[in-house]
Amino acid sequence: QVQLVESGGGLVQAGGSLRLSCTASGSIFSLNAMGWYRQAPGKQRELVATVTKGGSTNYADSVKGRFTISTDNAKNTVYLRMNSLKPEDTAVYYCYAPSFVSGVDYWGKGTLVTVSS
Repeated sequence: QVQLVESGGGLVQAGGSLRLSCTASGSIFSLNAMGWYRQAPGKQRELVATVTKGGSTNYADSVKGRFTISTDNAKNTVYLRMNSLKPEDTAVYYCYAPSFVSGVDYWGKGTLVTVSS
């Protein structure tokens, strides 16, 4: 079992910045990647960014150049630095971690990011 706890969401004006954090606990040895998804009202959940244990990153086209994913392995934490935020970035952001041992995808409860125009 893996537990993921997010923090850092909130209300910000367009053009502003936020940093989300997600700390993993439990069977973290079984994880080979972590990442962030988001779900806006009335829309499907979509990939934002992922990072592998080896440090390879992947970003949605809509956030490239504005968002940066990073990790602190000592703290079992993944971060999402979000700059130049737009109203269309408003969503609940979910931390995500797939287990290569069990095949289970773990999710956090989500943190709300609201960008006002």
